[in-house]
Amino acid sequence: MKTIAFFPEAAFGPALNSVGIAQACEKLGHRAVFLSDPGFVPVYEGYGFEAHPVALSEPMPPEQMAKFWEDFINGHIPNFRKAPIDQLDNYVKDCWTAIVDSAKWAQKDLPGVLAKVKPDMICVDNVIMFPAIKQFGVPWVRIISCSENEIPDPIVPPHLSGVSVKDMEGMKAFEDKFHEVIRPIHEDYNAFLAENGEAAYPLGEFFEASPTMNLLLYPEPVKFPRQNPLDPARFQYLEGCVREEAAYEVPTFATNNDKPLIYVSFGSLGAGDTDLLKRIITTIGALPYRALVNVGDYIGEYSDLPGNVHVESWYPQPSVIPQVDAVIHHGGNNSFT
Repeated sequence: MKTIAFFPEAAFGPALNSVGIAQACEKLGHRAVFLSDPGFVPVYEGYGFEAHPVALSEPMPPEQMAKFWEDFINGHIPNFRKAPIDQLDNYVKDCWTAIVDSAKWAQKDLPGVLAKVKPDMICVDNVIMFPAIKQFGVPWVRIISCSENEIPDPIVPPHLSGVSVKDMEGMKAFEDKFHEVIRPIHEDYNAFLAENGEAAYPLGEFFEASPTMNLLLYPEPVKFPRQNPLDPARFQYLEGCVREEAAYEVPTFATNNDKPLIYVSFGSLGAGDTDLLKRIITTIGALPYRALVNVGDYIGEYSDLPGNVHVESWYPQPSVIPQVDAVIHHGGNNSFT
């Protein structure tokens, strides 16, 4: 039996994807352990896993941390309605600043936590490299639970760009603007790498492919054509990753109980766009359907719901989706796969 440590980003997409992989590893007879942002420790413990806290930001009470991220998301909702290239110097810049800070904070805790856990392998689902992971001396695996184009290629649209594979001019414009915006943040990160004995990354890159194995959640049938094909010995498409969840019983609705059932979820980030979800709820309310709507931490924003709509802050998606007739989603890690 080997000990496999999972270190996902502090977001539900990567977190729950890693839970699915960890469950599969345990079925194969291994021990899965999580290294976790303190706020996500209860999530992994809820699935029965051992979880060790690793600070990814300045420590603060849970309520204060939740308020910080709520304000961060709410402040950027207007930017989400912009074209991807116009989000670079606001939302994307602020995200990368926070991500680099998270790597610096993690370096304080990771060496000690790894020494305590003594993993035989480390699986990282994030968009940034943590020096302590490379330096621990065991194989590390990169998990890419978001888009496949996190691994760059000259003919693949840049990550976050939303550009067509046929639009080479748009690809160049996005990459040029990204490099312009990200340069000072990237220089700061490379200085951090140097302080910790690691080589600098090329401009725009904050991570690298694992020399051992890279797991892509992205479904292979919709993968990008590449100038430099990914080596199947090092890059495995998971074709989806579905965690095991408790059973879910569909509630009784005040109206339309004999009508088709829709599940609506835009993930934990999209839930912050309450105006959009309210418009969707109003529209569904006038249609001959029923709907389960995931509203995240904003459930207090919803009142006077139509009789054919049920909202919750969270649904066990793998147990819900087999029972519905259609899904409206944002293309997120767990919804899509």
